[in-house]
Amino acid sequence: MKLQSWAIVILVVMTAGCAVSEKSPSGNTFAEVSANGRHDLIDSTETFTDDEFDLLEEELDEQIVEIDDPLEPFNRLMFGLNDTLYFLVFKPVAQTYKAVAPEPARIGVRNFFQNIGTPVRYVNCLLQGKGQSADIELRRFLVNTTVGVLGFGDPARDQYGLEPTWEDLGQTLAVHGMDSGFYIVWPFLGPSTVRDSLGMVGDMFLNPVRYVEPWETSYIISATRVINGSSFHIEEYEEFKAEFLEPYVAMREAYVQYRDESIKK
Repeated sequence: MKLQSWAIVILVVMTAGCAVSEKSPSGNTFAEVSANGRHDLIDSTETFTDDEFDLLEEELDEQIVEIDDPLEPFNRLMFGLNDTLYFLVFKPVAQTYKAVAPEPARIGVRNFFQNIGTPVRYVNCLLQGKGQSADIELRRFLVNTTVGVLGFGDPARDQYGLEPTWEDLGQTLAVHGMDSGFYIVWPFLGPSTVRDSLGMVGDMFLNPVRYVEPWETSYIISATRVINGSSFHIEEYEEFKAEFLEPYVAMREAYVQYRDESIKK
């Protein structure tokens, strides 16, 4: 579904690392999950018969995920703030970074941050009872930290076919029965829910970067991760906005559907 395909774009572009588990190979944020093979339901250049429109409408209705949005005025304000920050600060910085950093170096940095995010994924795999996935995460960490030179390489995937398992505390809380709660858009961090916000805070304590001193250095490292990951997806946010008449609603639906699919895996 197109909204699901866009969900990862939203997470990459609009969050500054709120998904500490880095729900995509870019890290964290929300970045190559669109490569999972989710197919679009509709192409804007395609024409449909009446019957095809009816079938499409039914499929869309089936996949709509309802969520409370009692803070919609606040959320829309934060959406506008994040949108402004993207064009004034985030995009120019990412473009400059991409221009000066060659792609192999950016891939290495992406791998490094993915590797140090292992504690989040490992612990949440255990909390969800996914022992095999936890074992894969541990093996990946050992291989990439040694053979991969502190994680800048990813021989665990390239040579041994060990793919990371993208689990976080928000998913763990859902697995154990916690409702998502209402939708909320955080300044700088982007779309979330009550449950995912609680999970984000919990995952922070498993993030090694949090314990780097002084705190200014920790923030610089986190900012580097976000900018580096986003350098692979410049202008995708504009494409997302152009795709929908109501970007705020589309973003809300895309985020909720993406998280729902992640929990079911």
